[in-house]
Amino acid sequence: MRVLGIDPGLRNMGWGVVDVQGSRIAHVANGICHGLGDNLAERLLVLYQGLSAVMIAHQPDRAAVEQTFVNKDAVGTLKLGQARGIALLVVAQAGIEVGEYAPNAVKKAVVGVGHAAKAQIDHMVRLQLPGVVLAGPDAADALAIAICHAHHLQSAGHLNKALAKAAAKVAS
Repeated sequence: MRVLGIDPGLRNMGWGVVDVQGSRIAHVANGICHGLGDNLAERLLVLYQGLSAVMIAHQPDRAAVEQTFVNKDAVGTLKLGQARGIALLVVAQAGIEVGEYAPNAVKKAVVGVGHAAKAQIDHMVRLQLPGVVLAGPDAADALAIAICHAHHLQSAGHLNKALAKAAAKVAS
């Protein structure tokens, strides 16, 4: 299974791709789509094109996007939501169901605490993906989102197997 993690942002949209085989998670690629342009519409178009190219190049079959963190700056939150909408659109166009995670849930899954600093996320991503060369903090966050989603999918798979086994016992 190939998992794409996306850390939405208007200026820098981080992305990271991992391969998952059983309990092994391996780094495939990571990077940052830079929202360039003089106005919001141009930046959103550039982000759309960049993330679409990532989808074509790496062909993920699962994806996750970080949920928008609501802060005191309502205008900034709305703009971030538009970048997040681009991420959701690109993934949905590929026919992939999207996992969505709060920032604290991602930090807890990767670092072990929900209020981890950027440096801690970077460190744990490097530990879990030995030899990875990170394109920047946004790419590290995106890989953390992909790792979080991979763990979630693995847990869901174990649960489904256990439920099927229990149902088979009941039926026999």
